[in-house]
Amino acid sequence: MDTRLQWLTLAFTPGLGPTTLKKLVERFGSARQILAASRQALAECGFLRKDSLAALCGQRSIAEAAADTELRLAAKAGTTLLCWDDPLFPPLLKEINDPPVILHVLGNPQLLSDSGIAMVGARAASSYGLQVAERLATELARLDLVITSGFALGIDTAAHRGALAAGGKTIAVMGCGLDIVYPSQNQKLHAQIAAHGAIISETPLGTLPEGFRFPARNRIISGLSLGVVVVEAAHRSGTLITAHQALEQGRDVFAIPGRIDSPKSEGCHRLIQEGAKLVHSTADITGELSLRTHASPLQTRVQAPPLPPEESKVFSLLEVYPRNIEEIILAAKLPSHRISEILLRLELLGLVASLPGNQYQRLAEPHSSSV
Repeated sequence: MDTRLQWLTLAFTPGLGPTTLKKLVERFGSARQILAASRQALAECGFLRKDSLAALCGQRSIAEAAADTELRLAAKAGTTLLCWDDPLFPPLLKEINDPPVILHVLGNPQLLSDSGIAMVGARAASSYGLQVAERLATELARLDLVITSGFALGIDTAAHRGALAAGGKTIAVMGCGLDIVYPSQNQKLHAQIAAHGAIISETPLGTLPEGFRFPARNRIISGLSLGVVVVEAAHRSGTLITAHQALEQGRDVFAIPGRIDSPKSEGCHRLIQEGAKLVHSTADITGELSLRTHASPLQTRVQAPPLPPEESKVFSLLEVYPRNIEEIILAAKLPSHRISEILLRLELLGLVASLPGNQYQRLAEPHSSSV
């Protein structure tokens, strides 16, 4: 029997989750030996459910049929199936307490064993969080680190995009089958990652993105990586689940500080209080992981050129945190149409970014003569 078929049969057997299967592998050695074990030997394990024991001892037809169907669907979809004992199965992931039995891979399976960093954070991220995540992912990808995240909107999406923008590699860990693109807004990104990285899932093809699957997939995100960077997280959020799982797995946890009055930064600040490494530059990550690189500060900014008086005045009123146009008009004491003209020019010069809600953010430092 095909080794993949053996593992899939075990994966479709009732009651055999990742933790139980790891115990069985440690006891018997392989999928073939588990399936060949006698009822007495299996019963002596002491941790198998009755339905699992019955299914392993003669009532395998349903699990074997499901395994055969999955193998044919995978071949048709062009996905790779990595079993727990496959040479390409990532060694770091194998070390965790509950590694997946099977990994479904769309893209390059060899990436899963390369050195990488996980990056996670809020779905409803701030513009600050999105910019930092994308820039940090770009910096790390340029250092040949694979960026792993969960393909969600917000920080995850920014991390994947940052890695791709650098011409680097990224891994998306899904909470559904690989034939489903979720969220649907990321259709284009899904295709890009499949072409230049890897999309993986422990669930069979056709599995819907149900809520309970996402906390389970978080252990894979951290398990694949040398460390986990948390960019933004509320005090109670799924992102913190990943951080705590990383700690349990013996991985390093890093956190990006934010505004003290922002709920989106509360989780990061809490992690820093608990011992997570505060990240101000990529060197804070690579140094902690003893990776030899030349990393630059995340907040390095270009300096604005000399500007005409009115433009210089408006530019000086902007901050790295977004500011509403009404506040700018009030502070500048200039007509609103003139403010709009100046902001547009500053944006075209690459000195300012316009954000949703009529907000503007400074992207460069003021010219030294105007400080």
